[in-house]
Amino acid sequence: MKLVIQRSKKSSVSVNNKIIGSIDNGLVVLVGFTHGDTVKDIEYIISKLINLRIFDDEDGIMNKSLIDIGASILSISQFTLYANTLKGRRPSYTDALNPSEAELLYNLFNEKLKENNINVETGLFGADMEVNITNDGPVTIVLESL
Repeated sequence: MKLVIQRSKKSSVSVNNKIIGSIDNGLVVLVGFTHGDTVKDIEYIISKLINLRIFDDEDGIMNKSLIDIGASILSISQFTLYANTLKGRRPSYTDALNPSEAELLYNLFNEKLKENNINVETGLFGADMEVNITNDGPVTIVLESL
């Protein structure tokens, strides 16, 4: 499991020119799954994600977590995080989990965030989406499960 997280001041996701999810202060989380990912991976990465101290404290030092400031998450499924570009010029996506299994894990990921009292907005799994991100900092971090 792999996440690309971006600290955001304001972000949204649209499908067919209609906004289906938006946040003000929080994190945009691009979520990808690979073969062998399990509930254990989801639980590990959620603990890391929601407790990662990447928001500024009163002194402007990244010392606060998503939980500390009560921020939201805009969660976007992103199979291309597992693109393999070692050969040729066209990425291979064989490392990405098949869509039916990935969708189940993606939905579980979002539900477990909500169980942790996180406000979660989402894109639409498998859809062609337009994601607008106002990256704050910019702060962009990659997280991977064990």
